[in-house]
Amino acid sequence: MKLNVNMLWKQLIPIMIGTAIYAAAIHLLVIPNELMEGGVTGISLLINYALDIPPSYTTLLINIPLFYVGWRFIGKASMGLTIFGTLSLSFFLWVIEFLMSKGLIMPPELDDVLLVTLYAGVATGVGLGLVFRFGGTTGGADIIARLGNKTRGWSMGQVLLTIDALVLTTSAFYIHYEKIFYTLILVFVAARIIDFIQEGEHRAKAFTIISEQAPMIAERIQSETERGVTIFSAKGGYKLQPKDVVYCVVYRQEVRKVKLLVKQLDPKAFLIINDVHDVLGEGFKTE
Repeated sequence: MKLNVNMLWKQLIPIMIGTAIYAAAIHLLVIPNELMEGGVTGISLLINYALDIPPSYTTLLINIPLFYVGWRFIGKASMGLTIFGTLSLSFFLWVIEFLMSKGLIMPPELDDVLLVTLYAGVATGVGLGLVFRFGGTTGGADIIARLGNKTRGWSMGQVLLTIDALVLTTSAFYIHYEKIFYTLILVFVAARIIDFIQEGEHRAKAFTIISEQAPMIAERIQSETERGVTIFSAKGGYKLQPKDVVYCVVYRQEVRKVKLLVKQLDPKAFLIINDVHDVLGEGFKTE
């Protein structure tokens, strides 16, 4: 029972909050301004624009056969939160449709389309960011991408991009081309917000430093940033000479300090800096 309660608080409730925000953004900002989305949500919006069928029904109907395929070929464990997220999205889309039909909530009256687009991008980004951060998805294109990756070895990113491109291209038959360009802004803003929510405010950077002064550099990094440092042995590929490599992870606001420190101690040091999207351990997140 305790495990189920933890699952409820740590995953299911945030996913529900995320889908509620996303559904509100769709009905209050995206549809009233004839904007678009990618994936199955985009297909549902196309059907809504062309046939006036509410997206709460089409989102669920399109996903049902994908649920079956995903459950069979991807696995029950991987599909559980996806199914929950999709059902939750359809439910909140229906709730907002019902409230709007009764006049209890109405889309905001904003004349500036660019401003509306930015609001929609932020709202959809916050909603989807919460869903993704807590392990859920809203189904649709994600299932297709995962299936293509597992059975055909296709890149998930390329599959998702192809689906979104097809949806946006088809939308040109139903909405003005100008709204498609605004949609691109919406998608860009939403993607940045999703990244921010998934990775948090304190995204980290990983340093790989190859230097003749590796021990001194490691000692200074530890003393001046209070970050853990690892030194491991390597061998140069050209002359096969042994080398020491320093590896450490710091917050991005500490990047400049570490770069200056390394260049000060060894101007010839070979320095590689990589993005790190999730860090668990002392000095960073604990869970």
